[in-house]
Amino acid sequence: MYKLETAKERKQLDMLHGPIWDKIPRFALPIAATAILGQLFNAADIAVVGNFTGDLRTASVAAVSATSAIIGLVINLFIGISLGANVTIAYAVGQRDEQAVSRAVHTAIVLAVLGGLLAATVGELIAAPLLEALRTPDEVFPLALLYLRIYFAGLPVIMLYNFEAAIFRSVGETKIPLMALTLSGILNVILNLFFVAILHMTVDGVATATVIANAVSAAILYYKLRRTDRIIRVSPKALRIDVKSMKRMLRIGLPAGLQSAVFSVANIIIQSAINSLGTIVMAASGASFNIEIITYNILNSFSQACTTFVGQNYGAGDVKRCKRTMLLCLLEGAIALALAIALILPFGKQLLSVFNNDPQVIDVGYIRLVTLMTAHIFSLCYEVLSGYLRGFGISVLPAVLTMVGVCGTRLSWIYWVFPKSQTFQTIMAVFPISLALTALLMLIAVLCCRPARRFAAER
Repeated sequence: MYKLETAKERKQLDMLHGPIWDKIPRFALPIAATAILGQLFNAADIAVVGNFTGDLRTASVAAVSATSAIIGLVINLFIGISLGANVTIAYAVGQRDEQAVSRAVHTAIVLAVLGGLLAATVGELIAAPLLEALRTPDEVFPLALLYLRIYFAGLPVIMLYNFEAAIFRSVGETKIPLMALTLSGILNVILNLFFVAILHMTVDGVATATVIANAVSAAILYYKLRRTDRIIRVSPKALRIDVKSMKRMLRIGLPAGLQSAVFSVANIIIQSAINSLGTIVMAASGASFNIEIITYNILNSFSQACTTFVGQNYGAGDVKRCKRTMLLCLLEGAIALALAIALILPFGKQLLSVFNNDPQVIDVGYIRLVTLMTAHIFSLCYEVLSGYLRGFGISVLPAVLTMVGVCGTRLSWIYWVFPKSQTFQTIMAVFPISLALTALLMLIAVLCCRPARRFAAER
């Protein structure tokens, strides 16, 4: 029965044949659900410390919020590399090269563990200096540092989960990572409440719960990779680094990871400016982030769908199908994004009150919520277009354009515009400006590169 169902699923999510329009949302939406659930479970950290830590509630919320940009700096680098693993495996699947798939899968798992250990070591060393550079207030600093150190200790299992999820997605399987995250996320919420509400811990409780939950999700996916009958099956004896596979993963994934890391650096600079406006603004910004990220995860799932579909069809030599994928991802992503905004934004203040019921926090947070969610249409454009280029193995160009358009604009804004008008509204204004500029640059890049035409000519 298991094999028959697996074969059926494989036929339904066949990226190389048949209509594309119905397969893209079936691939993308579970990814979006996985990311949203992950963010909701992370938001549970803020909700729990915001409601069960007594007089420390605002400082605890601010502490967890202040670490988000730093955590993103480290994790996004390796998530970008996991995207390289996704493209490498998808390309081999398109070529029907089972040995290349196997080498890439086992390389990805080893790379995840080693990268996680490296990231954990570096993270522990830079935690305190980064918080100081962010001008974290004295009443928040000890709690933020405690949360950060525990979180960094769990990076190996966090990285392993992300790479394992990328392996499944490379063959069109998005439901298993969703299932694993759902189970571990429920555990995370239960442990949050146990550690904080019952044992009276603070941010250390929610950080410990997060690490344990991630270890469980990584273990579930590893078990599934060991048991699957697909070509991505993992054998412990085959776990080793294949140099050729690793080079391709790094060639595609490292620019994407560096792009995300630089993106996070820009956000750290912005977080530093937000921190300078006080604890209320810090708490409001962190609460808003946990809501607005929902719409970003939806649009980003269509970017991942574009990358994987293009990667497989490029491997199979069907470049016309690659172009259709890009256009459908833009159209269907825009529809999904519009629906999400229409459902979430009218209830923005009520959602913000879940994290902190302070009226000032809610009012300030709503300013960010409206600004960011409406600007995400630009994010959809540049994310899908960059995903299209990466599906062809073009990774440096979208990384450079994102660094210039998003990071360059935001850093310039904080250094030159914000000092003249030090308000939260001034900081928020840079988001739509930088996202619109990056979308324009990415469109120009696709029109100039014309990767489908160029690779069709090469073939």
